Amino acid sequence: MQPVPIKTTVVGSMPFPGWLEFSSQHLGQFGPADINEMIEDAVVASVHDQVSAGLDVITDGEQTRFDFNLSFYGYINGIQNNETELRRFGPPAHDQRGKHNIIEPLTAPNGLGVVEEYLRLKRLAPEGQGIKVSIPGPYTLSGRLLPGTLYKDRWEVTEALLPLVNKEIATLVELGVPEICVDEPSMSCYAYREDTKRFVDIFNRTVAPGVGKTRLSMHLCFGNYKGRSVGKKTIAPMLPDFLDMTVDELHSEMTILNFSEVNLLERFAEKFDVAVGVIDVKSYYIETPEDVAERIRKCLPYVPAEKLAVAPDCGLSQTARWAAKQKLANMVAGAKIVRGEL
Repeated sequence: MQPVPIKTTVVGSMPFPGWLEFSSQHLGQFGPADINEMIEDAVVASVHDQVSAGLDVITDGEQTRFDFNLSFYGYINGIQNNETELRRFGPPAHDQRGKHNIIEPLTAPNGLGVVEEYLRLKRLAPEGQGIKVSIPGPYTLSGRLLPGTLYKDRWEVTEALLPLVNKEIATLVELGVPEICVDEPSMSCYAYREDTKRFVDIFNRTVAPGVGKTRLSMHLCFGNYKGRSVGKKTIAPMLPDFLDMTVDELHSEMTILNFSEVNLLERFAEKFDVAVGVIDVKSYYIETPEDVAERIRKCLPYVPAEKLAVAPDCGLSQTARWAAKQKLANMVAGAKIVRGEL
């Protein structure tokens, strides 16, 4: 059950402040102490935006990540940047994201950085504020890695990454993290064509250290690079196999589907709490509180209020900060409207 009916939260990422975008392109002009101060200030700003909106559960906004999963490659040994296939011009699309060659067995001797993110968030968040951390799962993390000669295919790369993510989760659990969101959008993007039972097995082995020891949530979406989807936008192929995920809460995009498959959430609610995307992160239409309330009401016949959370469809890193703040404030206001009707 949720800590409050119709819990309000975010997926993970928040927009960078303009000064952080600028500074990240000129890091050579800053010293280590300057960069540490910059990181601290960015997280303070992100926490402020989320707390001001009234969210029940917040993140650090992933302010130390230049990309929700590519930044993790900076912690992984055995890879080398590869831009030979990179398209630099034309409309934004996923083929403009960088890839990496695998040249040695994959290791992460110093972890993946999420532990440091959690400790910083715990220190900076207001007393009593609900918090969570997010980490990409190994299948999604494998998406930009080229197997080379060491690994046969993406599945083998995933298996090599799995213990790295597993260890990070184990350390977070030891530190008492209240909630870990594992981002596996590649699983939802490709559920229509890949082995969904294999996805379930990979996920369950990844999160095993956290089962029964922390709240485990899972984010599924259809991609959001430069506001563009990449997967087939349907949750139907995830059923019934995804019901075997070892997770407490499963989050899926729904606004981008225009709630056409909202009835399928009933199946998920039989096994988990369900977080539903009620804010369109790919649109600059600012949903009003009543818009949000209407969307929540569409969910309630299928997900009881005590098992329901609401969030944007995906992370907000691709949304301008002014819009993200207003969308979140209106999302919280919409949730309060419906709570008052219960």
